Amino acid sequence: MFIRKKLDFGVCFPNCNSIHTFFMFQSIDVVMTDINNKILYIYQNFKPWKIILPKKNVYYTYELPLGSTHNLNINDLFQKEA
Repeated sequence: MFIRKKLDFGVCFPNCNSIHTFFMFQSIDVVMTDINNKILYIYQNFKPWKIILPKKNVYYTYELPLGSTHNLNINDLFQKEA
């Protein structure tokens, strides 16, 4: 939040099944996975000042730079890099 320059990193929120983009100044991509990192939901170009309400079976929520999810599909395993 409150970052104006273009994002070049992602953030993982464990045990998180909903998010908001209040006070964000740019769109992001969002990936929501289960505890095994199987992708359940993908939100591309998620705009500021929006809410994703709680989703069933979601354990990890990843906020990623815009354009990061173009090669991901539902039911794929999400590979996070350290």
